[in-house]
Amino acid sequence: MNAEEQILQLRNELRAHNHNYYVLDNPTISDFEFDKKLKQLQDLEQAHPEYDDVNSPTHRVGGAVTKNFETIVHEHRMYSLDNSYSKEDLEDWEARVKKLVDGDVSYTCELKYDGASISLTYENGQLLKAVTRGDGIQGDDVTTNIKTINSVPLQLKGDYPPRFDIRGEIVLPWEGFHAMNEEREALGLELYRNPRNTASGSLKLQDSAAVAKRPLQCLLYNLTGNNLGVATQFDSLQKARDWGFKVPDEAKLAYNIDEVLEYINHWDVARHDLPYETDGVVIKVNSLQQQEELGYTAKAPRWAMAYKFKAEQVSTRLREITYQVGRTGAITPVANLEPVELAGTTVKRASLHNADQIEKLDIREGDEVFVEKGGEIIPKIIAVDLTKRPENSQPTQYIAECPECGTPLVREEGDAKHFCPNDTGCPPQIVGRIQHYISRKAMDIEGLGGETVALLVSENLIYNYADLYELTVEQLLPLERMAQKSAENLVNGVLASTQIPFERVLFALGIRYVGETVAKKLAKHYKSINAIISATEEELIAVDEIGGRIAESVVAFFAKAENISIINRLKSYGVQLEISAEKLANQSDTLEGKTFVVSGVFEMPRNELKKLIEDNGGKVSSSISAKTSYIVAGDKMGPSKLEKAQKLGVAIISEKDFIMMIA
Repeated sequence: MNAEEQILQLRNELRAHNHNYYVLDNPTISDFEFDKKLKQLQDLEQAHPEYDDVNSPTHRVGGAVTKNFETIVHEHRMYSLDNSYSKEDLEDWEARVKKLVDGDVSYTCELKYDGASISLTYENGQLLKAVTRGDGIQGDDVTTNIKTINSVPLQLKGDYPPRFDIRGEIVLPWEGFHAMNEEREALGLELYRNPRNTASGSLKLQDSAAVAKRPLQCLLYNLTGNNLGVATQFDSLQKARDWGFKVPDEAKLAYNIDEVLEYINHWDVARHDLPYETDGVVIKVNSLQQQEELGYTAKAPRWAMAYKFKAEQVSTRLREITYQVGRTGAITPVANLEPVELAGTTVKRASLHNADQIEKLDIREGDEVFVEKGGEIIPKIIAVDLTKRPENSQPTQYIAECPECGTPLVREEGDAKHFCPNDTGCPPQIVGRIQHYISRKAMDIEGLGGETVALLVSENLIYNYADLYELTVEQLLPLERMAQKSAENLVNGVLASTQIPFERVLFALGIRYVGETVAKKLAKHYKSINAIISATEEELIAVDEIGGRIAESVVAFFAKAENISIINRLKSYGVQLEISAEKLANQSDTLEGKTFVVSGVFEMPRNELKKLIEDNGGKVSSSISAKTSYIVAGDKMGPSKLEKAQKLGVAIISEKDFIMMIA
């Protein structure tokens, strides 16, 4: 046997042993024998570098150092999940699902592991890249670190697709977490707070050898891509196991919400015996075709729901109520608490939301309060222990003036929050608006972070986001922790933002109530900032899904002379304030005023079909109604949808008919 054959044989042997040990928990050789074979492979690869392979088992020990983690756009967006907390929530969700799809609906129930979300991309059976969730649209490339986790297969086996993504959680088992803390305690170091944060922090360590020493595991649960060869979520979990992934065995198929609740009730108790941290159950519509029909909202899939276990509660003393000012001028009262341990973290602050919430619970400084983590993430006060209230306690008087600039606060009718109207002179609003402008989902300016924005404002170098485009390297160099390279990166990052498309610029402007989705609708309808500036409230309300409050806010924003001045400056710097000619060339008004429902299986990807409808002026709806103009029907269109369409007299067209319609 020559050297190449020996190397290939050893790699295959070690991969099999690795899978048995870390994925199946069923080792077939001793650690000593494994280490001996690994050393033999290392020696052979060192002697024959021409046979090097980035996915060799020898690369799992780490050693590569990553100074800067590259930001990568996800090929398939990583959505968040909607949460539920009761049987009624789940029944409401089931009713919505059954309204939108045909036939019986079954569900896959899976435990919701509390770790760091990850997306792994495989090509021809080999790990190509590993990207953190980030903001769901883009994340950080942590491939080098992920390769050190033994439960992540570097080479798949079986009948895997040519290319696909698989999503999961990087977790730190309790046993490993406690062992790490015992070691830190012996060294006199500060202890890690909880497994989730420790796992998440591990992914961004610069030295992959340090990551390799941590007992991290990767639990996978969702295949993403085209032509994956599976029809249901439950089958996809077994397929992933067959290919070599560590997929938890606790998943169960349920045929109704009662069976889902049985699963939830069992694991609400049994979860405490698991080796990992878990905070709930994820329920998914089992049929992948039904998932495709249900689609997504702006933030989450309609076909999945997270059920959160009841949050842990503790009591502590409320020391003081302070007030924060947001970028829109919204005032948020904050409870400053005696530090208390809650769900693995030390809690010192909790949001009080607004004046109504304070009045409703009669919350006062000095009170003993009950605190829980809403969804086990954000601490909130849920009640006051009146038996421990001090005798000299006084009701809370909500502030009347801005704590930052002293301007009298306003509260509009129907609004829960108070606002500071001094949007051009209130420091947190100035900083907050610029921080929003540079954020990932907006202008995504590389080399510029929130802290740097605050520093630039405090040093009087900028007063609004248009000022960013006049910054020079010479102005930046005297700033604290600003070197030549970082100053150049910041200036170049600002310059590069002039290529960001119009709908994201519109979102970046920070107009109240204009989020990502509204910005896209306005950009698509009006096509340029000038057209939006000229629009009246009535004209804006006529745009699909734009209500009176949004219209009023948009008109008010552009009625201010200082905002128009900033817009004109942005134009002069080359910022995209209209849809590009290239993008306009791919759009038309052919389907203007028409509403489509897409149902069934098609030759082209469903998302592409929906995009063609929208690019040509049409609207995509998820359910059939009297307002539906056409149903684009593919294979396996549900009989109840067909019956409803015929009853309402809605025209049914094929994929080919639709293509001819827009040709």
